[in-house]
Amino acid sequence: MGNMDSNISKILLAIGCTLPVYFIAVIWLIPAQAITLALICLLVMLWSNNGLPLGVVSLLPILLFPMFDLLPTDEVTSNYSNAIIFLFIGGFLLAIAVEKTELHKIIANKILAFFPNTITGMIYALALTAGSLSAFLSNTTSCLLLIPLALFLSEDDALKKRFALAICYGASIGGIITPIGTPPNLILYGLLDQLNLPSIPFIQWILLVLPLALILFLFLGWMLSWGTKNQQITKKPLQQQPKLSTEQKKVTTILVTLILLLFINSPIQPYYGGLGLNEKGILLCAGLILFVPPISILNWSDSKKIPFEILFLFGAGFSIAHVFTSSGLAVQLATFLQSFSQLPLPLLILLIASLVTFSTEITSNTALISMILPVIYALGQQNGLDTRLLMMVATICASYAFMLPIATPPNAIAMSCAAVEVKNMIRYGFLLNLFSILLVFAVASTYWDYFLNF
Repeated sequence: MGNMDSNISKILLAIGCTLPVYFIAVIWLIPAQAITLALICLLVMLWSNNGLPLGVVSLLPILLFPMFDLLPTDEVTSNYSNAIIFLFIGGFLLAIAVEKTELHKIIANKILAFFPNTITGMIYALALTAGSLSAFLSNTTSCLLLIPLALFLSEDDALKKRFALAICYGASIGGIITPIGTPPNLILYGLLDQLNLPSIPFIQWILLVLPLALILFLFLGWMLSWGTKNQQITKKPLQQQPKLSTEQKKVTTILVTLILLLFINSPIQPYYGGLGLNEKGILLCAGLILFVPPISILNWSDSKKIPFEILFLFGAGFSIAHVFTSSGLAVQLATFLQSFSQLPLPLLILLIASLVTFSTEITSNTALISMILPVIYALGQQNGLDTRLLMMVATICASYAFMLPIATPPNAIAMSCAAVEVKNMIRYGFLLNLFSILLVFAVASTYWDYFLNF
């Protein structure tokens, strides 16, 4: 009874916070935009305080957006069948196979051979491994491949939470290291070419962002290790390195083939165009192969372990991104940015970094960066500023949304670990957001400002 009363209080609190948001927003925005902001606030509050189960809250846009005449039901539900959801299904099937065959114990043993067998050592190992993979593969794929380790390395839920966050945050940080690591980077390259601006060579890009990423990795490890006293991890991987079983060899072969195929498929423009295969199809195929004889690692009952609430969560995120654009809030964001065009360059960099970082928490970073980069280019042109520098700031910050599970695929994947709650992600993510904004501001105002004009 007490738990039910607590949940009712949490729901009422979420509604109570939503109403003031609407009445304040409607002063400056049209009603549809004010309602959109208020509903986003309601969903974020319910995700944060666990007033309703995660999956239930994630399905609410199907009811709320048509109810308030923001989007038709068919347009909302189509977001729950977005192609990336099938990438998730393939990735989750691979993760289930790794856990079922206990291959993650072998992988953990290999990782610990290079890092100290301590909580801090493991956090850095997971973050750097996820980041290194994400520099060349999709951060979603990298996170899915590593997340079983977060559940294996300790019986302590608090440590599972830290390990899962190290993987998801590390994947997001690593995605900016190369131009092919995340979609916003590729959008920037396409726009530079479209606007006849000098492109940023592959190696120069790495030299620009690698110091930023390394400092963020150091801060991430320190932040997630804080308060643990750096004790030994409580559940160690197998001390004796066993030979791989037949099932483990099958899964290993599929994983190695998958990673090689993803690397070969990745375009490195203008040098290599990749194979042109759809990455979502590749991941789903790898997951489905696990059911096919003679591999037969999984059976249909194993599919019940897929965290469907995370798939619903992504559908909600895509729906929010859709209504963010259709309601005109995206245009309002661009207009707001233009009103600060006379600010000195350092303050403008800080404003763009802050605005993009927090905006991408509730909308697709791909959609946001596609909309805002042309605005930033016009802003720089009108005021004689370095347009490439300003666009670079926005592009990097579009990948650094660490607070909400709907912000990035790695955040959502971390939520598939039962130990991670939205309030944990908000607490750690807010600190990481602030640090990354200040770091991007410092690096862009000095190092990038010189290097891009060298």
